[in-house]
Amino acid sequence: MAYKVIHYINQFFANIGGEEMAHVTPEIREGAVGPGLGINKAFKGEAEIVCTVICGDSYFNENTEAATKEILELIKPYEADAFIAGPAFNAGRYGTACGTIAKAVQETMHIPAVTGMYIENPGVDMFKKELYIVETSNAAVGMRKALPKMSALTLKLMSNEADLDPTIDGYIPRGIRKNYFAELTGAERAVDMLVKKLNDESYTTEYPMPVFDRIEPGKAIKDLSKAKIALVTSGGIVPKDNPDRIESSSASKYGTYNIESVLNLTGDNYETAHGGYDPVYANDEPDRVVPLDVLRDLEKEGVIGSIHPYFYSTVGNGTAVKSSKEFSLEIAEKLRQDGVDAVILTST
Repeated sequence: MAYKVIHYINQFFANIGGEEMAHVTPEIREGAVGPGLGINKAFKGEAEIVCTVICGDSYFNENTEAATKEILELIKPYEADAFIAGPAFNAGRYGTACGTIAKAVQETMHIPAVTGMYIENPGVDMFKKELYIVETSNAAVGMRKALPKMSALTLKLMSNEADLDPTIDGYIPRGIRKNYFAELTGAERAVDMLVKKLNDESYTTEYPMPVFDRIEPGKAIKDLSKAKIALVTSGGIVPKDNPDRIESSSASKYGTYNIESVLNLTGDNYETAHGGYDPVYANDEPDRVVPLDVLRDLEKEGVIGSIHPYFYSTVGNGTAVKSSKEFSLEIAEKLRQDGVDAVILTST
């Protein structure tokens, strides 16, 4: 008999709607929905999604305890053998929801739980020690590659296969150490790796170290009344109709916009291109994200010297760290050449 699996997805992948429907409460549907169809196909008859749980990202993250309890009650009667959430790719709220509910199911129902996320999704750091998280691309274009990996790992967990390896099974390392008997001593293995490193040969460390960016804080401005201040945002504020077509998620570009004669950003002329949050208030008063109006007051009062005549904008939603670094280096060089003394960096 095929294993029974429960699948969790958000409102978007259930085809209910986007951000405008992120408030929907938990509901359950029989069988597979959306990505679940691909998961079922990858199971090849060994397992089957018996039901799909759907919940809006905003509702879950704003009512985490209640939403978790509701979902656990909904799925309890199905007596499933495993639980799959997502994949969430690089959607932060979706990843947090997938990790939270998967962890709760694993702990309360005592069945294996699997989810999928991009390595930079905040849900990875939150849940990688407790859950098997299959590494995915940063966007849904990687769905076809992600679903077979998630299905295969779920089948292994249901059949109690103990010999799991992140490099083989595609999940993000959980930081769990296992004792084993090696053919060579630690000293021999270390020397072997050193020799390979010196010869520019490939090798795999047995103890990968985390990599952290270390940024030295800039020097304090001695006299703000003589300083030129620039505005940079990842909140997606752009001129009306988004002339540069900056993507609402996973941005591949940033925009440069002239504000030399602009006193404040109004909803008549500016809007946000950012997905992943309710844009109503940002569209109503774009100054809420890029506070040009307040800076103009400070400029008029002499608190600051001047405002740089351009502001720079991109979308932070799902945008890869690599892309963000590239944007920042380009923008920083432009600001340096223009004699900017300080930057006010805003987000959503």
